[in-house]
Amino acid sequence: MAAKQTGLQEDVEVGPEVIDIDRIERVYAKLDRRILPAFWVLYFMCSAIRSNIGLAQTMNLAEKHDLGSVLDITPKQVSTGLALFYVCYVLFDLPSNLIMSRVSPHAWMSRIVTCVGIIGMCLTAMNAAWNLYLLRLLLGIVIAGMWPGMSYYLTLFYPPSRTGKRIGRYFTASQMSAAVVGLVSAGFQKMDGVGGLVGFQWMFLLYGIVGFIVGVSLLWWLPDRPLPPGQVRQRTGWAKWLPQSKPALEGEDARVHYEDLRRVYSRKLWNMKDLWNVIIDWRIYPLVVMYFGVVGVGNGTQAYATVIIRGINPGLTGIQLSLLSAPIWIMDLVAILVVTPISDRFHHHRPAFFSGAVVVQIAGLVIATFAKGWSRYGGVLLIGFGLGPTVPICMAWSNEIFQPRHGEVGVAAASALVSGLGNLGSILTTYALYSGWAADAREGAHKYRKSNFVMIGILCASMLSAGSMVVLLRVFGGSKGKQSSTGARSTDEGSGGCVDGAARRELQQRGLGRMLWFK
Repeated sequence: MAAKQTGLQEDVEVGPEVIDIDRIERVYAKLDRRILPAFWVLYFMCSAIRSNIGLAQTMNLAEKHDLGSVLDITPKQVSTGLALFYVCYVLFDLPSNLIMSRVSPHAWMSRIVTCVGIIGMCLTAMNAAWNLYLLRLLLGIVIAGMWPGMSYYLTLFYPPSRTGKRIGRYFTASQMSAAVVGLVSAGFQKMDGVGGLVGFQWMFLLYGIVGFIVGVSLLWWLPDRPLPPGQVRQRTGWAKWLPQSKPALEGEDARVHYEDLRRVYSRKLWNMKDLWNVIIDWRIYPLVVMYFGVVGVGNGTQAYATVIIRGINPGLTGIQLSLLSAPIWIMDLVAILVVTPISDRFHHHRPAFFSGAVVVQIAGLVIATFAKGWSRYGGVLLIGFGLGPTVPICMAWSNEIFQPRHGEVGVAAASALVSGLGNLGSILTTYALYSGWAADAREGAHKYRKSNFVMIGILCASMLSAGSMVVLLRVFGGSKGKQSSTGARSTDEGSGGCVDGAARRELQQRGLGRMLWFK
């Protein structure tokens, strides 16, 4: 009979303690079952509504019922509409996340997804370029804060070193969304003309309805922020009118979770000085450049996947293009499932995992640029594989660096700034490249070559930034024992590896068993 696995650990704040690893793992597994499915579904729907406009450009192309023909707009105008979304996304990411840190986070997340569903339904009624511009602007405003908000929400329940794998798990929803939306769009194209709507209008309408339903359900599905054992939540103001969500953990589970998490998290209100300290922290800007490159390439690929594939064979039908775009995101999904658990297990080496994935993307772009025939499609698949783990690694590394230094406002502001400013890369790739670059979109052997070169350039900048971050953290990592007014405690760990319960227990776990998804 196997002995119960425990470990005697010394903690500078709480002294010696006996940790029952298996018990704590069961508590976090219970949290996973409550939080991650909700995150997966909401991210799936928001990703579908945000990105299905890319598919609308090639749906029912032969019948001239594609987005450009129905709205009578040029590819450049479509690119402008795509880019306007990211302009608002950049501007409103930080305010949204800061509001979320002050209110019930599950209610704020519900507000975001519900509004995304409403805008998704409104996309059905577009009939002119200005409709596209307005609705994409509004979509950027209402969805801002969703992605960094999810990262911030995780840190309310998990130590930073546990977040990478969890971010990877729900990030797979984006890849599954891209694959499923691509496959299902073939069915929507068969609905062309039914009820007086063209294929892409049916797609916008149905995804919007489902998104709205998911958003409302989050009020019950997601738990509110955890409280110390014995503390009762005060429901004041508008919160009194919201349905009460069941706590994520109760009884002994709540106590065990609180004792494990209290080393790295404490709930204290922040002030403008705390926010300013985060904004001027130099550590945030290498992370922004890292995110800029990979998210720019990711969103550019998502928006123009069917356009890029059509450049390989202009004779492909809209349905064939939709079906061929799906494997890109299946490759992306596989990479997330394989790499992010390993990057959590060896979380002090996240920059190496990030850089390796970027190299794979660069190789894919080179193949897609210079290979002949359908070998170029293999390069596009390689891009998808390389994209997978990069965004989860960026967000997890941000959490590890900023939570111990700046506390709750550090995670809320840093994740929003990294996501918001980093999405300037999306503006570049969706507005200025491929269909948006008229000279580069001309038919011929060099079609889209310059756009691919730009993508390679920003990926190189991301990789160089990751390397620079490692060097700078080792040289200027931080001073011991510094504490902000939020109660956050900085460490001298240059890699941002705070000494939390999960990080310490990594040293005790045997082999790779606990790293795997099914453990």
